[in-house]
Amino acid sequence: MHGYLKIKVSKDERVLKLEILKLNHISKIYGDKVQFCALKDINLSIEKGEFVGIMGPSGSGKTTLLNVISTIDPPTSGEVLINGENPYRLDNSKLALFRRRKLGFVFQDFNLIDTLTIGENIVLPLTLDGHKVSTMDKKLKEVAARLNIENIINKRTYEVSGGQAQRTAIARAIIHSPLLLLADEPTGNLDSKAAKDVMELFESINRDIGVTTVMVTHDPRSASYCHRVIFIKDGQFFNEIHRGDSRQKFYQQIIDVLSLLGGETNDVFPIRFK
Repeated sequence: MHGYLKIKVSKDERVLKLEILKLNHISKIYGDKVQFCALKDINLSIEKGEFVGIMGPSGSGKTTLLNVISTIDPPTSGEVLINGENPYRLDNSKLALFRRRKLGFVFQDFNLIDTLTIGENIVLPLTLDGHKVSTMDKKLKEVAARLNIENIINKRTYEVSGGQAQRTAIARAIIHSPLLLLADEPTGNLDSKAAKDVMELFESINRDIGVTTVMVTHDPRSASYCHRVIFIKDGQFFNEIHRGDSRQKFYQQIIDVLSLLGGETNDVFPIRFK
């Protein structure tokens, strides 16, 4: 199967949308004798080209949800479909291949390999897949130019700033053109200027290349770049809001929902939007 075609019909046009991610009644329970329900009956649909944020208080289950989506942690019950395929039905070797070819990952702590150069880190997914050197060189030049890191590809990870390291991680995550880009607190270790630059980068990648993106974040500033934000509390769906024309208004809506959640707004200050 290669995904579902969801048809949205308006008065004047019929628009075909490809559903990249579908979660059906996802629950996750940890423990045997003493059980803890981390996720309860989560349903979610994400279409091709969307940029979706997931937010919630600490311990709400947002990282668990991302782990389920990323095929790292299987659900206790329910179904995960990525482009119409349930990856949890694959054997370990096929699942590893699926994860490497279909998904891209960006982490808070970058997860770069210190013994490799920046360029070698970026092409690692292609190296593991046995691509020709000429192909890797071509794709490296393209992605490095897009992310404005051409001048650091020969440097080591310890020679670059946090913002440059995260740009490197994003380049590695998209070099193989994944179906789904998954980001876990991608601005968590960055100062405000670097965080803004990285979120503008995510926004441009989503807009210009059409990479479907799911991001877990505690930061309302980062979340305001998304098309919509899903809030979970105590492992359950709580609310969902959609961005309109104004990112500033969307930011304020996010703050309002986090306040209802008892969310993490301690370090939130008014900011200007361009």
